[in-house]
Amino acid sequence: MNIVIIGTAFPLRGGIAHYNALLAEALSVRHSVRTITFKRQYPSFLFPGKTQEESGDEPKVGPAPQLVDSINPMNWIRVGKQIRREAPDLLIFKYWLPFFGPCFGTIARWARKNRKTRILFICDNVIPHEHRPGDRAFTRYAFGAVDGFIVQSGAVEKDLLQFWPGARFKNVPHPVYNIFGESLPKKVARKQLNIEKKNILLFFGYVRKYKGLNVLLDAMPQILEKIDLTLMVVGEFYDDEQKYRSQIAKLGLKKNVIIKSDYVPNEEVGKYFSAADVVILPYLSATQSGIAQIAYNFDKPVIATDVGGLSEVVLHEKTGFVVSPNNPATLAEGVVRFYQEKKESSFVPIVREEKKKYTWDALVKAIEELAQA
Repeated sequence: MNIVIIGTAFPLRGGIAHYNALLAEALSVRHSVRTITFKRQYPSFLFPGKTQEESGDEPKVGPAPQLVDSINPMNWIRVGKQIRREAPDLLIFKYWLPFFGPCFGTIARWARKNRKTRILFICDNVIPHEHRPGDRAFTRYAFGAVDGFIVQSGAVEKDLLQFWPGARFKNVPHPVYNIFGESLPKKVARKQLNIEKKNILLFFGYVRKYKGLNVLLDAMPQILEKIDLTLMVVGEFYDDEQKYRSQIAKLGLKKNVIIKSDYVPNEEVGKYFSAADVVILPYLSATQSGIAQIAYNFDKPVIATDVGGLSEVVLHEKTGFVVSPNNPATLAEGVVRFYQEKKESSFVPIVREEKKKYTWDALVKAIEELAQA
């Protein structure tokens, strides 16, 4: 097939850009694939981060042409007409935020006027965690142009069928991110990070309110009563950073919490995961999380809360622990159990086996089946 992917891609940054690069690479084994990305992804006043561009190495698939302006309807029509003329067999959008619904929906409608191009959405969310006015209307408009959907958790499948009954879809596990290089020995990674503590807990990714870092910090005093450890908080803050730093100071955690409040380039991600014993996802709400798949890529167990599809990936008592959300006591109990019962040695072999099912080949097969149905 001739396939076009529209979405975040290098030189833009973030997990969705990583996902699209790996998807393009996997699809290109059997198909002709082209990726188109944004020349303006978000207006600056809507973007809470420091920069929208990647500072690390270019992916194997190379940079994508920056053609799409997310807030210019005339641009949407031009891009849609261009794709209509090119007449690819399949046009794929990675859908995670209703903000993009008008843009994606318009491009898709114009593209499919050639009566050849089929439209596929890969949905991270249907309606996101942080609700905004227009979410449902924008999503409804976008979905009206779609021929098939990929979802990657039971939670998103449920949301899709409630919102869009009768949708043609396939549920395929979110593949493992293998874009961040090889694991390092723990001692080597910790030396590079200048960390000397024996026990290391990792919270990784953009810091947003729904990710529950405040709950994890509230749990830390209970953890430290029994286990001496360092919590690494690694990721750019999309919430008020000072609020968390004040919480750390108030709880007396300054010696036990390391914050790297910047976006981490691809080539540096591996050392943080390699240095950690376990990755923690204390989310208050979720549909799924690519962080669990990064953890699995580095053979790391995960302690997660029981929200959305996290318990579908983190197998309780096998690849980690699943605990109740918004509960510092149960979160602390999970971390303490992990260390007191020396669970790393029993969890890691199961992680290595479990991650084998999170393949890009499975996703490619599902896409092919939906496109040809």
